[in-house]
Amino acid sequence: METSSLHWIDIAIIVASIILALCVGFYFSRNQKTTDTYFAANGNIPSWAVGMSMFATIISSVTFLAYPGNAYAGNWILLVQGLMVPIVLVCLIGFIVPLYRKVIRLSTYEYFERRFGPLARLYSSFAFVLEHFSKMGTILYLLALAMTMFVGGMDIRWVIVIIGVVVIVMTFFGGMEAIIWMDVIQGFLLIIGGLLAVGILFYLTDGGPAEIFRIAGEYKKIDFGPYDMDLTHLTFLVMVLNGIFYALQKYGTDQSIVQRYLTARDDRSAKRASYLGIFLSVPTWALFMFVGTCLFAYYHINSGVLPEGIKSDEVFPYFIATEMPVGITGLILAALIAGAISSIDADINCISAIVVEDYYGRFRKNVSDKQKMKVGRWAVIVTGLGAICCALLYVAWGGEGVLGTLFGLYAILSAGIVGIFLLGLFSRRANWQGLYIGIAAAILYTAYAVLTSTKYGDGMILDLGDWNFTHHKYMLGVYSHLIVLVVGYVASLFFKTPLADKELTIYEYMEEKKKKKKKK
Repeated sequence: METSSLHWIDIAIIVASIILALCVGFYFSRNQKTTDTYFAANGNIPSWAVGMSMFATIISSVTFLAYPGNAYAGNWILLVQGLMVPIVLVCLIGFIVPLYRKVIRLSTYEYFERRFGPLARLYSSFAFVLEHFSKMGTILYLLALAMTMFVGGMDIRWVIVIIGVVVIVMTFFGGMEAIIWMDVIQGFLLIIGGLLAVGILFYLTDGGPAEIFRIAGEYKKIDFGPYDMDLTHLTFLVMVLNGIFYALQKYGTDQSIVQRYLTARDDRSAKRASYLGIFLSVPTWALFMFVGTCLFAYYHINSGVLPEGIKSDEVFPYFIATEMPVGITGLILAALIAGAISSIDADINCISAIVVEDYYGRFRKNVSDKQKMKVGRWAVIVTGLGAICCALLYVAWGGEGVLGTLFGLYAILSAGIVGIFLLGLFSRRANWQGLYIGIAAAILYTAYAVLTSTKYGDGMILDLGDWNFTHHKYMLGVYSHLIVLVVGYVASLFFKTPLADKELTIYEYMEEKKKKKKKK
């Protein structure tokens, strides 16, 4: 595909945005003297900033590029996952936030250990690390893929390395405080970038918004189907089920979000931040889906010619490269880079926190906070380099269907964590023996499903004929959570153990709520 040379004004805007990220990191480096500051900003960030940080972390270059790509090629079915988030979280966030702020110091998975023992903590934290390495690699790959269209002749691998190093430097020096305040800036850039793209598409498309909506209706582009009661294909039902567990996993068990709860000044601020993050994310996901719909209408109505063999993920970058005016191109690319940085820096910091709390601090007793800080900083470097390596693997692999691959990996690598969380939250009777049986069952089922649904040559890796796993790959994550939950609970009934502490379950929260109502 041909590349486009950037105007010096666009280059200046992009360079300025990268320098800004580095400056923010260096500015906050003077405060990074303890692990509480480095990983949780001393719990002193206003709620609106924490909420913007949650939003910017979730809305990455995956949203910026892959959502328009999927909407261009199909419809809005992948948005259904995001629509489930507010529905689920409005019911649970009021309990989840104070629970974590009360029972953990830094790592989400400390709760899992307090509820079910050390293996549950190590298992869940390891699953988080696997998931987020795949996510960081995807984000870096998509960003580099887009940027190579604007930097003629530059190897995609060099773009990955340069952006990756910038993120490592900012995160290494600035810690969580720099990440949150940079996320605030990047969050606004993301929204502005999406709105600018829609505005320009409205202006450039013959017939304007009315014609875009007409074409979208004719070709069913703004649609969430198919609506079949079928779990073997990508349907509305599959995405609803996947979305429910995505919401529980993201806001209930994901270190990158739970760590944000700890940065707020109090429980009330943390709750407000969570609501803000949720209700900013859904419209922004929809905005970038709409960008893809507008792109489809634009190239259909204006008879625009796309390069032969162009992938759907590349359509939006191509439009930016060939149709956007000078200055606007730079702003949108700065927003694209901002989206990548805001997600990757958070993941690097969170994985480093897990290394310090769940592994180093747990196996090396009586270490000083200074030693933890040193390990945490080294973990930032190693994690950042690992993310770069994952992105380079995407390049070698070809990056086909990046968003679908990301969601698939997210489902497979989720490892039943939501099942562990729900079991601990809603059952005082559940115990570690039952849970470990549930985890073993989930692992065996996942192995069976992956081996019997992954093609190898003319067949599957393990071909059991009619007994092969035939449901959609997104359902595998759903099933793993349910297996842990159901098998773990039933198996727990066979072991006599004391009931779990109420403080670690929803029951203490419910009792306190009843007491407050009686006082009123």
